[in-house]
Amino acid sequence: MSKKEITTTAKKKAKVVQPVTTENVGAPRITKGIVVSDKMDKTVVVKIDRLVKHLKYHKRYLISKKYKVHDPENRFKKGEEIKFVECQPISKNKKWRAIYS
Repeated sequence: MSKKEITTTAKKKAKVVQPVTTENVGAPRITKGIVVSDKMDKTVVVKIDRLVKHLKYHKRYLISKKYKVHDPENRFKKGEEIKFVECQPISKNKKWRAIYS
């Protein structure tokens, strides 16, 4: 077989590109997590856990990330579940605002 025949017989994976819709362009991200620290004034630290599957070994493992969330009323305490939304930067590390419901 020549080189040309080998490349034509090999299956090529095509990338699927999804079209951009105007429905969720510019929509703020709403996230939930658990308050880890409430020692700062008008700020709480929220931890989010998510499961990720290893590509090669297919084992699931936990990844956690912490966010600083603006809480102007100091309503949330340590251990509570909180919903928060992305907003324009309030300080260097604070880019999230708490949702009161």
